[in-house]
Amino acid sequence: MCGIVGAVATRDITPVLVEGLRRLEYRGYDSCGVALLVDGALTRSRSTARVADLDAQVKKSGLAGWLGISHTRWATHGAPVTTNAHPHFSRDDVAVVHNGIIENYEEIRAELKRAGYEFVTETDSEVIAHLIHSLYKGDLFAAVRGAVARFKGAYAIAVMHRAEPQRLVGARHGSPLVVGLGKNENFLASDAMALAGTTDQIIYLEEGDVVDVELRGVRIVDGAGAAVERAVQTVRVGTGAAELGPYRHFMQKEIFEQPRAISDTLEGIEAVDPALFGAEAAGLLGGIDSALILACGTSYYAGLTAKCWLESIAGLPTQVEIASEYRYRDSVPNPRSLVIVISQSGETADTLAALKHAQSLGMKFTLGIINVPTSAMARTTRLKFFTRAGVEIGVASTKAFTTQLVALFLLALVVSKLRGRLPLEREQGHIRALRHLPAALQAVLALEPQVIAWAEDFARKENALFLGRGLHYPIALEGALKLKEISYIHAEAYPAGELKHGPLALVTEQMPVVTVAPNDTLLEKLKSNMQEVRARGGQLYVFADADTRIESSPGIHVIRLPEHYGPLSPILHVVPLQLLAYHTAVVRGTDVDKPRNLAKSVTVE
Repeated sequence: MCGIVGAVATRDITPVLVEGLRRLEYRGYDSCGVALLVDGALTRSRSTARVADLDAQVKKSGLAGWLGISHTRWATHGAPVTTNAHPHFSRDDVAVVHNGIIENYEEIRAELKRAGYEFVTETDSEVIAHLIHSLYKGDLFAAVRGAVARFKGAYAIAVMHRAEPQRLVGARHGSPLVVGLGKNENFLASDAMALAGTTDQIIYLEEGDVVDVELRGVRIVDGAGAAVERAVQTVRVGTGAAELGPYRHFMQKEIFEQPRAISDTLEGIEAVDPALFGAEAAGLLGGIDSALILACGTSYYAGLTAKCWLESIAGLPTQVEIASEYRYRDSVPNPRSLVIVISQSGETADTLAALKHAQSLGMKFTLGIINVPTSAMARTTRLKFFTRAGVEIGVASTKAFTTQLVALFLLALVVSKLRGRLPLEREQGHIRALRHLPAALQAVLALEPQVIAWAEDFARKENALFLGRGLHYPIALEGALKLKEISYIHAEAYPAGELKHGPLALVTEQMPVVTVAPNDTLLEKLKSNMQEVRARGGQLYVFADADTRIESSPGIHVIRLPEHYGPLSPILHVVPLQLLAYHTAVVRGTDVDKPRNLAKSVTVE
């Protein structure tokens, strides 16, 4: 979740370190810091504000150097205060930045205290610096290898020692770390995006790798200590992806990028073809008898929507599990089940761990729905579909979610076709509907002015209820998540039929009740649920299809979507919910793109 950038060069690399942090700030922004080797001494600057403040500090102090590391933090152990900010030092000899959690840090900390090391932070990360210092015998690479052999948990680290002015050492286990290659300069980063504009030659480290980064080359050993070669990939990350353009926030930009993102994801798809998911997809998908979807957060709600599609369109029994819970309970593995993992980053720690747990139980048919082709999840699954959402900076996912839904709908069609349930006429109709999605989304985005008017009302509330039925219940869940993430309004979602089983007790005139109301087979049931709300004085805010015959009246506020979109309706209905959350947060003055306590890429448990 945190961000790492490190560099060794024959030039001042301070601007590279700070700009890299700026690109990774969405991954963690509780604090940030940079450390450089200056005239043989380790020097650092840290801030509990944003990277812009750190940049100002660095420029004011004139800090510059040829060897350095930097970090932007999402706090786990210890409050977000300057003392706990990275980089961490050990006796002014060793500097470390760390992503992840060292689970056995208390044991190591006690041992190091007995050895005379003084701890000044509340973090688990400080033990890394002191342990490496205690093992250092003139070779930083050897000291780091010795240290990581002691760690339990997840880590990506970058380390430097003042006695070795042209050397940087990195290691990873459970958290991503990449090497960037340049001419007489080399880099470490937690994401290739941090190095955009500096180098596009990237090495993705594997689990357990330790890398020795020097001016003229790199050396990598695996977890067993054997020298290994990792492929160098050309990764071009456009710098324009991180520019706001005419938008006020990245979230707003990304909401409005959804028609293009979906169009890009569907590019070249003219028919329902198993090869969309990989060369061996036809054989593998033809042999499955069920599906198990593993995901977290927004991706979990995409999985709940996919369950409806896979069962109704393909007739495939489907389970959906929260990844962080799945591997900690006794489950019944089915070797003929397709394990589907969904993750924007492809690095979500809980989802990766759940995937590996399923594989360890003998479930070898695996598929990843991922936005990052170079991610660990892409390398771990047999089949994969890469959404083409592009870089998503806002912590609250928008275009990643809708492109995931497109991918999962395609999967339902492919499995349906392989099972003989998709006549050609129906297949062509679904492809036409998918092709029309970008235009349909543009029409939904045109509703923004009406949503803004609602946001003024919502901004004065502290609680909200979201209702949906059937295929649209997961969309209600996603709408509630978006509102709570960025506006800090407490929001819950329920299947509308569950109102009378508890949630109705919360309904008063002060409780806005957002209702997702497509013109489907459950519409009349939903209308009855809405009347239950009105009978208790609740205020209804209804996103209705044009032909639902739900009219605005006292206590019932209606925004009409332009058209009903059948099984693809969830993709249209989620967009006004995104807009409602966004504009409510803007009115309340919260930090939309970087909501408190959250980070974008969740690479710790």
